[in-house]
Amino acid sequence: MLLELARWLQGLENFFGLFAYLTFRGILAALTALFLSLWLGPAVIRRLGQLKGGQPIRKDGPQSHFSKAGTPTMGGALILITVMLSVLLWGDLRNKYVWTVLLVMLCFGAIGWYDDWIKIVKRDPNGLKSRWKYLLQSIFGLAAGLYLYLYLYADVPAATTFYVPLFKSIALPLVGISFVAIAYFWIVGFSNAVNLTDGLDGLAIMPTVLVAVALGVFAYASGHAVFANYLQIPQVPGAGELVIICAAIAGAGLGFLWFNTYPAMVFMGDIGALALGAVLGTIAVIVRQELVLVVMGGIFVIETLSVMIQVASFKLTGKRVFRMAPIHHHFELKGWPEPRVIVRFWIISVVLVLVGLATLKVR
Repeated sequence: MLLELARWLQGLENFFGLFAYLTFRGILAALTALFLSLWLGPAVIRRLGQLKGGQPIRKDGPQSHFSKAGTPTMGGALILITVMLSVLLWGDLRNKYVWTVLLVMLCFGAIGWYDDWIKIVKRDPNGLKSRWKYLLQSIFGLAAGLYLYLYLYADVPAATTFYVPLFKSIALPLVGISFVAIAYFWIVGFSNAVNLTDGLDGLAIMPTVLVAVALGVFAYASGHAVFANYLQIPQVPGAGELVIICAAIAGAGLGFLWFNTYPAMVFMGDIGALALGAVLGTIAVIVRQELVLVVMGGIFVIETLSVMIQVASFKLTGKRVFRMAPIHHHFELKGWPEPRVIVRFWIISVVLVLVGLATLKVR
């Protein structure tokens, strides 16, 4: 929106040409989302508190969580609102990748909103039944994969190739169903992975911010012909504009963390976790860095694997591998204070993101 105004004003004053730079608009998007979050946050939290319902607390979980009963949830709505406003202000609204990612965010956010709504307003702690939630996620994930393949990647061979980090000669061409299947798996998979990680105050949002910033670096390089060629990564024309979305997520995430840090004033809820995970998966698919996302988002992957291992072990042997899954609860039950679990997981996330960024040069 403001980009179009700046383009018009550039004819009157060269200063406005500054808004053509992705890096400058990315900084503005991050700051806009951050300040909007800090400004709107108290009002949103008060409104959520008026619903007189909080995130259901597991009775078999750590006793320290019982005091959190009644804390407002659905705070992820604040993230989605501020990201959307920031992108509409500073993004290039003619870019199809931007609209694709925003639509994915809204669709998965709608699923999360309905799930949270059932839990809070209808007082049903189970929320939306798993099969219906997964069905809706599958529909939107497949739709996103099909759209990317049929309408955006038809003339970009590099955008339909599966790349393996560290090995510049290993690239697997994807045709039709194989591309859609990978897109679906990453979008739906990371949507649920972030949701599983969102179990402690600030645990999920900080890794999300870190991964979003790193994906913004990949998006910028992929959309720049010179950088993409120099770094030997797939060039995807137009993908650079995703920097604005990644920056907005980072700003909105930090703003939300202001209220979500221990002890949390508000929880993210499914509305935020499902949407943000799906967005990370979608951006990784667009810039062809699916495996790098697995590394950088290793915390999300570990949390998901811990649940899968726990369920499989209990069904096959009747025994549990962890004291409780996801794994962050395992460490709590071992006696780690909640802030210690959170910060140590953040540190691991920082390391994994740096490893992922290092793959830009190690090829």
